[in-house]
Amino acid sequence: MRPLNPALAATFAPPVMEARRWLSGVSFSVDRPLINVSQAAPVDPPPEGLRRAIAEAALHRPEAHLYGPVLGNSDLRDAVAAQFSAAYGGALTGTNVAITQGCNQAFCAVMATLAGQGDQVIVPTPWYFNHKMWLDMAGVATVPLPCGADMLPDPDHAAALITPATRAIVLVTPNNPSGAEYPADLVGRIFDLAQAHGIALVVDETYRDFDSRDGAPHDLLTRPDWDGTLIQLYSFSKAYRLTGHRVGAIVAGIERLQQVEKFLDTVAISPSQLGQIGAVWGMEHLQDWLAGERAEILARRAAAAAALGALPGWRLKSAGAYFAWVEHPFAEGSADLARRMVRDAGVLALPGTMFTPEGDATGPRHLRIAFANVDAAGIAALADRLAGLSA
Repeated sequence: MRPLNPALAATFAPPVMEARRWLSGVSFSVDRPLINVSQAAPVDPPPEGLRRAIAEAALHRPEAHLYGPVLGNSDLRDAVAAQFSAAYGGALTGTNVAITQGCNQAFCAVMATLAGQGDQVIVPTPWYFNHKMWLDMAGVATVPLPCGADMLPDPDHAAALITPATRAIVLVTPNNPSGAEYPADLVGRIFDLAQAHGIALVVDETYRDFDSRDGAPHDLLTRPDWDGTLIQLYSFSKAYRLTGHRVGAIVAGIERLQQVEKFLDTVAISPSQLGQIGAVWGMEHLQDWLAGERAEILARRAAAAAALGALPGWRLKSAGAYFAWVEHPFAEGSADLARRMVRDAGVLALPGTMFTPEGDATGPRHLRIAFANVDAAGIAALADRLAGLSA
């Protein structure tokens, strides 16, 4: 096929879609159905009240079917600013917020303002594969920052990786794929590092609603001149089950968002009106419900940690939010093991190779288990099936 953008052609295929193809030709019995721990997304619809709010808007609000402001509706921007100010101790206004078509688009928009062909961005490994995919497509070099045995990045190691071409450091906390929750002092040290070098710190907090810690996970929004360094990303998909409506957010300085507006106007014109309406309704009415969702996810985290941590030969490296990162005991690499698990155990999980650089020795030794859609009984069944895998 010609012509073809070589950067796009060299970008790896979407991992979740690739994993789904492994199911082709494999059948599962009624008494032993597939256990799918491959994707971190809610499978249930939003609560009925939120759905009714969207339906009423679709029927009775003509503007819900029109273009809106490129950076998002003012009521949602103001609501995000108020919630983040209360949660982090900052003093935001709606002008510090942009609404996007999901958090992936938020990342792409921010990176488009930060880095171009030949620039570098430091990303801890294991990394979120869509972040790597966008940087590859944009011709930006992704500089791996290997996490330690505790699945945390080392600020001193990050400092050693900074070059004149470095434009940003990216953190995801709670982390995808490892589930690790980055301590506030660690995040603060990396912020100080970025600020000192005049680069950006991008903090993706897609899973912040399921952090096990009470209180603010960091104090960055209270730092002097935070808006010259910090860019926070957020998703409404996980909190309010709005995955299909694609609603994300960027919290940043006003000048940064002026540049973001150029990108968003070009690729989407404006975010989904119905999704934004649903997000506002959720923020106003579902805080108690969301607290219950958080409690359930934390219970599943505990169940997964106990079950996977007790597997003979396996090693649980970390667990949090929707994920567990586990080291398997087999001689084969995780890419082959993950395919065999579909056939031999009826389990679909993603191999560590999808989250690490090519040639990285840690990728073949690990799997990501996305347990958020599996109840306690399902987690126990998952552990039993993994225990039954032969070498």
